[in-house]
Amino acid sequence: MEAPAQEGSSFKAGAMAQASGGSPESHDAQLPPPPQPEDEEGQGERLVELHASFRELFTFFCTNATVHGAIRLVCSSQNRLKTASWGLLFLGALGALYWQFGLLFEQYWSYPVIMTVSVHSERKLFPSVTLCDMDPHRPSSVRHHLQALDRFARENIRSLYQFNFSEDGDVPFADDQGPQPAFYLDRSVRLQRLSHPGGQSRVGFRLCNSTGGDCFYRAFSSGVTAAREWYRFHYVSILALLPAAHEDSHQSHGGHFVFSCQFDGRDCQARDDAGHSPSGHMQWGHGSKEGAGLSVAPGSRHFQTFHHPTYGSCYTFNGVWAAQRPGITHGISLVLRTEQQDHLPLLSTEAGIKVMIHERDHTPFLEHQGFSIRPGTETTIGIREDEVRRLGSPYSHCTDGVEGVGGQLLYNASYTLQACLVSCFQQLMVETCSCGYYFYPLPAGAQYCSYSRHPAWGHCFYRLYRDLGTHRLPCASRCPRSCRESSYKLSAGTSRWPSSKSAHPEGWEEQWPQRGFCVQDWILAVLGKPGRRSSSQSKSPSPSLRSNMAKVNIFYQELNYRTVEETPVYSVPELLSAMGSLWSLWFGSSVLSVLELLELLLDAVALTLLLGCRRLRRTRVPDGAATVASHAKPEASPLPTDCRNDVNHLGGPAGLFPHAASGSCGRNLC
Repeated sequence: MEAPAQEGSSFKAGAMAQASGGSPESHDAQLPPPPQPEDEEGQGERLVELHASFRELFTFFCTNATVHGAIRLVCSSQNRLKTASWGLLFLGALGALYWQFGLLFEQYWSYPVIMTVSVHSERKLFPSVTLCDMDPHRPSSVRHHLQALDRFARENIRSLYQFNFSEDGDVPFADDQGPQPAFYLDRSVRLQRLSHPGGQSRVGFRLCNSTGGDCFYRAFSSGVTAAREWYRFHYVSILALLPAAHEDSHQSHGGHFVFSCQFDGRDCQARDDAGHSPSGHMQWGHGSKEGAGLSVAPGSRHFQTFHHPTYGSCYTFNGVWAAQRPGITHGISLVLRTEQQDHLPLLSTEAGIKVMIHERDHTPFLEHQGFSIRPGTETTIGIREDEVRRLGSPYSHCTDGVEGVGGQLLYNASYTLQACLVSCFQQLMVETCSCGYYFYPLPAGAQYCSYSRHPAWGHCFYRLYRDLGTHRLPCASRCPRSCRESSYKLSAGTSRWPSSKSAHPEGWEEQWPQRGFCVQDWILAVLGKPGRRSSSQSKSPSPSLRSNMAKVNIFYQELNYRTVEETPVYSVPELLSAMGSLWSLWFGSSVLSVLELLELLLDAVALTLLLGCRRLRRTRVPDGAATVASHAKPEASPLPTDCRNDVNHLGGPAGLFPHAASGSCGRNLC
């Protein structure tokens, strides 16, 4: 039964051959010759050549790479034990390398710094010097309220310690014609003796909120401290009634707090007259030179005046002169008056001068950084300067100005950490207690606290101040440090001034034969300030008036200053250097070896894409070929299946399988 079928098939094939003009025997001769591979030398260099397989790609890389140990993975291919051993060593070295890379980057991203100390020598501008006479004044508009407070304070101290004040303790004042602000003295806040289970007694006063349901005692182990804090609480409530612009206390001295001023051995005004001021515009103002000294008027441009509620009249020396040479003769020398006229004994128990040395255009906080000078002494202060420079973000949390500060700076001066903390506390005070503390500047639209307007402000203030001391307020996080600041190390020495020999200089008794001539009289005469003693005082020997004067010498001990600067442990070049050292340690190669690895990675990705494209094409082309072959005769082509697409069947339509889409039996990738 198969023979006829074969004969029929042969007959059909012969008929087709005759129809095409040939015989059946010449069918094989009519087939096109198979494609011949082109000569590799004549093919020419291609732009991009890829390996046929991943094995070939890996072998080429290991054979030609400059990474140490890579060639061992292919040259020992006949010995599987060596190949496996070198493979494990290679992977272990790679894992150790990237483990150390991880540690290196972890340390780099923590942004560590080291402190670099260097010493520089150059001319420096003289720092600002703030001096206060420690004589807080009694404003005329609230003087009667302060006198009532003094009487109330005496009652409290008498009830606690049975101490009787002398009747002549009050300083007589002329009756003020101006209106007095409405004020009532809160007598419920009084000093009390508190007993504790341990047996130690304490002194304090009680503060309550507006409803009276929440009260606490502001207690102290020292009765003097308790009396001062209690007096300050009432004193601030009285001063809060003053208008924004009131009289300055430095006017009460008539411009005689600073008797004389010399810088670099010359009068301050004479230096400006000679044109020694570097800026050329900072003149001494309207001071008058008398005798050998210089009287400084309150409005002098070299001395900025302000009033401190506790430390009295304050003067900030803002000369713009540069220190030419170190030494006491090349600094500033000041003769100051230290007498206390309107002294409030319960507000301040000190007598003398408060001094603070700080940077120019910085707000002085004397309660934190100031030091005191004793009257009747000559104090010599030597300065050594240290400058700190911080890197800022991301290495440290600091600021160059008001950038990055979480709040408004209330002081009209350069940024400092203390000014920011005070401003933050004052703003929280206004938000929480609806008023501001009198010692600090006010935000816009706020008013100072007084129990005449805010009965419970003391309870709110002390609670908030306690939270500030225990770091419960957000001020510490809102106020970064300054990225660049200067600090001054001081060394001081004191001596008795004027000396006892100066009280009665030899030969001067003939010129001043009257008894009672004292040391201050002739010094004031030389300074051009005659003594102000009464006739009754001149008839009898007066006590030492040395307690009314003091002399201060401030100078640079040396012009060398130390700079403490933050330096990053790992900058970008140092990071790359550390990475290169680790890479050389484990693989003994260079940056070009890393590029070889990058080339291997790119070739592998490209080869993966192209091989995937070829596999996808192969899965699609046989399905299409089977669909077309169903309309043709299966006996038409005896060629292998892999090469059928390269042949244009004679019995089918011309170009049914185009050559461009067929691909050869060689290395067509896609």
